[in-house]
Amino acid sequence: MAQFALPLSDGLASGPAQIVLGEGNRAVADALGRPEDWPYRTAVLTGPPRSGKSLFLRWFAETPDGIVIDDAKSASEDEIFHLWNRAQGEGRPLLIAVGEGAWRIDLPDLGSRIGAALQLRIGPPDDAMAADLILSHAAQRGLALGDGAPAYLVPRIERSYASIEHVVAAIDRLSLERKAPATMSIWRDALDAVQGPEQGRLL
Repeated sequence: MAQFALPLSDGLASGPAQIVLGEGNRAVADALGRPEDWPYRTAVLTGPPRSGKSLFLRWFAETPDGIVIDDAKSASEDEIFHLWNRAQGEGRPLLIAVGEGAWRIDLPDLGSRIGAALQLRIGPPDDAMAADLILSHAAQRGLALGDGAPAYLVPRIERSYASIEHVVAAIDRLSLERKAPATMSIWRDALDAVQGPEQGRLL
């Protein structure tokens, strides 16, 4: 499993937080390591919920000279423009995270500068990344999934970061409630709890 280690507590287990790398985010991780290549040393990061945007942002804030803005759509455009000018004046890279949906910018000067920045997007996880995410979330929780869990879950789980996280959390909860190992019956019930009964999933 390829992982991008961050020197941060993840709140679930001891040790650094991890971002699992795969087809959905590897290009983003590579680009974050080379801010000197960004146009105007500015990049805009978008991606679906729970895809690791905030973790990437927190990691970048810890790098030398990194400046970050989280949830830019809810921030003041004047403040963002001020930070962009500050970053330019100090020669520091600026990483801006934006949630899902179009980011409408009313301030023309800001809009032109954001339009010229490097646009980075975290895509959906493929099968291999989904399997790695399942194992990573389970490891963070100290959850023993049992043999064959990724092979069973990956074809049945909704292909989104949030769904994968929620299903693993449901497996953990059901295993604790039943005081039973996380075996296939619990995997199946967790899928039903998060995604609804079967509804087109493989039997």
